[in-house]
Amino acid sequence: MTDPESSPTGEPPAPAERPLRAHALRNRERLLATARDAFSVADDTVPLESIARDAGVGIGTLYRHFPTREALVEAVYAAELDALVASAPTLLEDLPPEAALRAWMDGYAQFFATKRGMKETLRAGVASGRIATPATRERVTASIGTILAAGVHAGSFRPDVEAEDVTVLLLGVFLSSTVNSSSADAADRTGRLLDLIIDALRPQPSS
Repeated sequence: MTDPESSPTGEPPAPAERPLRAHALRNRERLLATARDAFSVADDTVPLESIARDAGVGIGTLYRHFPTREALVEAVYAAELDALVASAPTLLEDLPPEAALRAWMDGYAQFFATKRGMKETLRAGVASGRIATPATRERVTASIGTILAAGVHAGSFRPDVEAEDVTVLLLGVFLSSTVNSSSADAADRTGRLLDLIIDALRPQPSS
């Protein structure tokens, strides 16, 4: 059966155009999700053939979307960063600020784990100019600021904490977890440390 993404070029009939685009988009999303999972548990040296196989597509489809390993790594990184940033206002719609920030921290922890698996390719790609330098820290800090502001307004967070301070605390927690990643209770320790950050953000009792 012919892969719709490899059909001959030309002007397709209007009714058929949308399914072709939707099929290609689904393939791209599956590839990104599969690569993200692979990079989180191993690193970005995992064979591209295995990513294509696990995503249920051929290696040719992977290369049509991502011509190089760097292109795939950059796309995974950008998609994960976009999702993390977009989650802040969404969480605030459904949760009180404390719970929203704690859930967002879990998402940031997962993002950090994925980034760790891609660090060598990202570093080399940025150094060579093949990968654009994203404003990761600025966007992360802005997301934290959005949730902190909602918490201050609700009275659940103290008003004297800067978003950048929380970013620094989180990076310290995640870097420490990286160093101790072989420990069986590393995930539990990370969770406890994130809970402590939430506690530190609560208003101080009056003396």
